[in-house]
Amino acid sequence: MSQNGFDNGGISGVCKWAQLPDEVEFVLSVLERLAKRYGHRQALMGIEIINEPNTTTSWPMMNVTERYKAVDPELAEGTGPIAFDWLKDFYVTAYHRLRDADKGALPTDKAVVFHDGFDIEQWKDFMRGSDGRLAPEFENVVLDTHQYLMTAEMMGCPQTVEGYDDFVRNTYAPMIAEMSEYFLVIVGEWCLFNSVGCGVDTHGGQSVLNGEEGAQAETLTAEQKRSLYQGVAESQLAAWSKGSGFYYWNYKLLTDTMVGVAVTDAALHEKTADFDFFDYEADETKPVD
Repeated sequence: MSQNGFDNGGISGVCKWAQLPDEVEFVLSVLERLAKRYGHRQALMGIEIINEPNTTTSWPMMNVTERYKAVDPELAEGTGPIAFDWLKDFYVTAYHRLRDADKGALPTDKAVVFHDGFDIEQWKDFMRGSDGRLAPEFENVVLDTHQYLMTAEMMGCPQTVEGYDDFVRNTYAPMIAEMSEYFLVIVGEWCLFNSVGCGVDTHGGQSVLNGEEGAQAETLTAEQKRSLYQGVAESQLAAWSKGSGFYYWNYKLLTDTMVGVAVTDAALHEKTADFDFFDYEADETKPVD
């Protein structure tokens, strides 16, 4: 029943997982099984409890019910955000289930990672002891935050090169630095995508999948686009370096290029192929029939 209602959240337009105790318990049991199976693997850094829960902070901005229309409106009834008090309790329960010797048995040299629910400052008092430090019952806990320029745009960042740079340096960088005083912080997702590069306001990263058709023509030269992406990469890398690690999100959905391919076989039967994304590389060493 999805923890966010996004198109990548299992059931687009539906966000009811947290309302269903059986589904919540199922997630906890999956975490236990993952920990038992992989917990002692040398390559494992840690286990993240759940990805991108859509909270009361992010719900109005993400506008799930309009942006991700439910295929089954009846199933979507009751869809709504996840409260932070509930989410914090769930994270504590999940932590103990992962570490419990009779359940997950995840060793303490493996991290338990939790996502910030798109509001990183909510977690300053989380898992704290009476001295304000991380309580002794919690070990090796990592805070994951996902920060995109498209989210910055939704928060009012001007859609200009200067606007992006200013927002990253004066909002994202100090935010990561401050929260690193409370937890190890990783930026688990970030990328270079922005509306200026697309040549059109993408309304927070929307694509052809949810109503944004993209620009009709390129508005930047190749050199201008290269300069734009190099600039936003430099400022973001500097910001994320205030924390303990970062992961570049490299799955690409184009909003500024549409590709259609028509193929004809020897019998002149025509078929049209549609693609959500498409990379073309010419091989000049092979003959063209």
